Amino acid sequence: MPFELDSDVSAFPLHRLGPKQSIELESESSKEKLADEERVRRLSGATVLTDYHSVEIDSSNFDDPNLDPSQAAEFDDESPYPEVRSAVANTDDQSIPVLTLRTWVIGLAWAIVMPGVNQFFFFRYPSVPITGIVAQLLSFPLGRLWAAYLPRIRILGVSLNPGPFTIKEHVLITIMASVGAQSAYATDIVAVQRVYYNQKYSFSYQWFIMISSQLIGFSAGGIARRFLVSPPSMIWPATLVSCALFNTLHSQQYAGIGHLGGISRERFFGYVFTCSFLWYFFPGYLFQALSYFSWVTWIYPEDAVIAQLFGYVHGMGMSVITFDWSQIAYIGSPLATPWWASANIFGGFVLFYWLITPILYFTNTWYSLYMPISSRLSYDNKQQSYNVSRILTKEYTFDAQAYRDYSPVFLSTTFAMSYGLSFASITATLVHAFIYFRKQIIHQARRSLREQADIHARLMNRYPQVPDLWYLALFAVMFALGVISIELWPTDMPVWAFVIALLIAFTYVIPCGMIQAITNQQIGLNVVTELIIGYALPGRPIAMMMFKTWGYITMTQALTFTADFKLGHYMKIPPRQMFWCQIVATALAGSTQLAVQAWMFENIPDMCSQTQKDGFTCPSTAVFGSASIIWGCSFPAANCTTLLFFFLIGAVAPIIPWLVMKRYPNSFMRYINFPLIFNGTYLIPPATAVNYVPWALVGFIFQFVIRRRNFSWWTKYNYVTSAALDAGLAVSACFIFFVLQYPKNGTIGLHTVQSWWGNRVWRTGADYNGTPVRGLGPEGTFGPSSW
Repeated sequence: MPFELDSDVSAFPLHRLGPKQSIELESESSKEKLADEERVRRLSGATVLTDYHSVEIDSSNFDDPNLDPSQAAEFDDESPYPEVRSAVANTDDQSIPVLTLRTWVIGLAWAIVMPGVNQFFFFRYPSVPITGIVAQLLSFPLGRLWAAYLPRIRILGVSLNPGPFTIKEHVLITIMASVGAQSAYATDIVAVQRVYYNQKYSFSYQWFIMISSQLIGFSAGGIARRFLVSPPSMIWPATLVSCALFNTLHSQQYAGIGHLGGISRERFFGYVFTCSFLWYFFPGYLFQALSYFSWVTWIYPEDAVIAQLFGYVHGMGMSVITFDWSQIAYIGSPLATPWWASANIFGGFVLFYWLITPILYFTNTWYSLYMPISSRLSYDNKQQSYNVSRILTKEYTFDAQAYRDYSPVFLSTTFAMSYGLSFASITATLVHAFIYFRKQIIHQARRSLREQADIHARLMNRYPQVPDLWYLALFAVMFALGVISIELWPTDMPVWAFVIALLIAFTYVIPCGMIQAITNQQIGLNVVTELIIGYALPGRPIAMMMFKTWGYITMTQALTFTADFKLGHYMKIPPRQMFWCQIVATALAGSTQLAVQAWMFENIPDMCSQTQKDGFTCPSTAVFGSASIIWGCSFPAANCTTLLFFFLIGAVAPIIPWLVMKRYPNSFMRYINFPLIFNGTYLIPPATAVNYVPWALVGFIFQFVIRRRNFSWWTKYNYVTSAALDAGLAVSACFIFFVLQYPKNGTIGLHTVQSWWGNRVWRTGADYNGTPVRGLGPEGTFGPSSW
């Protein structure tokens, strides 16, 4: 039964995954092992790890997108879907501990550490976020150490050590660690208001908009769980990998070949972690040019054309060499991304950024030659960063006359291209899902409420469900906090706009959730909400940011909540305990992120400056702020309205490979995934080729070469290697900053380490300074004479 599955989506944004991974499980029985290892290695696709066997998924058998999932066999004591049977146990032990003191302590500790560290790195470029798989792997030895060494006594009626560390405790800890690990979207509103609009409001305001935007979506996800969690046809393939890893860790059985030889994965993690920690001292502190190894620009430092093509800071990065894992993994770990997906993303990068973008730039499209080719900033007609305060009234609304007196908004070529590709990805995802999965989606949408419960749903019926009243109460409280935040402070956002933003998000939760549950693709609403508010409330940048946040992140959080609930559904976690763990961890994580952000702005000099010496240039904040100017103030007055044609391009593009496949079903076009091609490069700018080319190369080595030639090693160590590299890098970067860079106002090694050539060369020349190819004429401006 064909179905999409990725080899590890836990560290990979779901909206970037594509379809061409049809599941043809080699074993229909969860107790049958694959003895022929050579045959396993020859297969391609994703690996499902279980405590019984390893199953390779053939990604080349996607011939018929119209296959009906209802053709799966019906089993009394098994899921009707073989991919679920391969990764999820069909039994449940209600007697094992779940929500223990150990769960709360380790889970909440992760809910503080991971969001805090990720928020710290969120403002730094390059940055590698700590993903949930790190907490999943490290929590396992922590839980076992707790079980082994703490006394089994009770304190105030609570057991200090309930016994062996259980798989259900592990699942809840991992969910608490990951549910709020990434930077809360609302923190960018606070940062943009501070940096761009000189608005510094109280912590209460910040906390209200953060907690409202983070949790209000959970209420929608809870109400939609009967559509997206309980029905067996709502598989959520991403959760299957996590289930398989949990089972593998707790059973100590390795994929399909029993106990692999060699050192344990825990010890291997320690070795790689140590190497990653030590190595980062070179590109991160002692020899920073190893990170920005733009060697071509060192030969011609003042050549603006060379800088645009080969530079890493404001160029296209065609020097393509780096020795820094934070640069390689900036767009996501290449060890966790399947090679077919990496190839699509890399192909899109080459097409749009190494071919089309230089053509647009050097033909002076959108007056591009007067700006660097790649920049996350917006510019005025004097080649300076756009001063948004000059086009706003005292009430922070758009002043049309001041805009005409000042300057139109100009975007770098890569920034404009990124908007065009965002437009294309919206329509491409919808069209792609329709032409490939329409029958499956329609069929499962019809049957989701009336299909019979499978074994997992019947086992979960033993536990009390979360009452709808809890979700409604959560919605009421979060809605009230949202209204308070936009009414008590000068946001210029009416309550009716807040309601419309929520209606947009709630309308899309179920259909987008069904698409994600079936296809592993998530449709983002960020650009759509920007368009809507840009035309509904023109000239209100603060309102635009808030409308976008509630309209976009509400649906995203709802689907995050739902995916976690499906994981709990598979792992038999009591729903009410899951609910409270998610709510408490999300609130704690968001509060931690706001505190870390406030500390950084108060204690790090030149925070968010493009010349900040430690890399805290706030790349996401710059993009968010530029979007507020473009959509909240000057769009469609900006000069890039032709980018709206990308909506049409995105709608047409997926049809081409689909038609070719109809005529030539075995052609290479079956691997073409336009939603992935359009959306895979969404981090440009600030990302460049130094982030994409080495990333694709490392992905090819691990996910193609090693996977095929030494599948046993790959199965045991690949994801452990990825987690160890990320964790070692993060700890090393924190150590370097707090021990060697932050103390004594950053003067440690000022005249030795900091001043030598290897730490200065990349900070000089046309690339670092963003020198454009063309300078200003005698009139002192560029661009149109009127706007």
